[in-house]
Amino acid sequence: MGKLNWVRLLLGGLLAGVVINIFEFVTNDVFLGKHWDAAMRALGRHLPPHAMPLFIIWGFVLGIAAIWLYAVARPRFGPGPKTAIFTGLGCWVLAYVLGSLSAGAMGLVPYRLLVIGTIVGLVEILLASLAGAWVYKE
Repeated sequence: MGKLNWVRLLLGGLLAGVVINIFEFVTNDVFLGKHWDAAMRALGRHLPPHAMPLFIIWGFVLGIAAIWLYAVARPRFGPGPKTAIFTGLGCWVLAYVLGSLSAGAMGLVPYRLLVIGTIVGLVEILLASLAGAWVYKE
């Protein structure tokens, strides 16, 4: 088993983070922004000013985590898109599905927003994983 190429891992992870952040911005700000505002108002809350930078950081951390998972799976499953999709699915379950289930179980967010976010999240994390895996080489 080879050593991880940390420079390529970080570069691929940052590219994956860019993909994630673009999808998140377009989905949650451009298309669903008014719905998220209404959901927050229903909770008697508003989005604090520090939330956006934290969401952006979350996107980059998730991108790096996705490519780290790809890098550690490569020796077992081989390099390429199949492994990137497989590890992207794992990230999707851990980051999107479980988070949506938790928020839905507590009744914090309308189910419609959770379902849309989870479905878009599947597309975004798969494309992010493929993009980052394209950069990663050992």
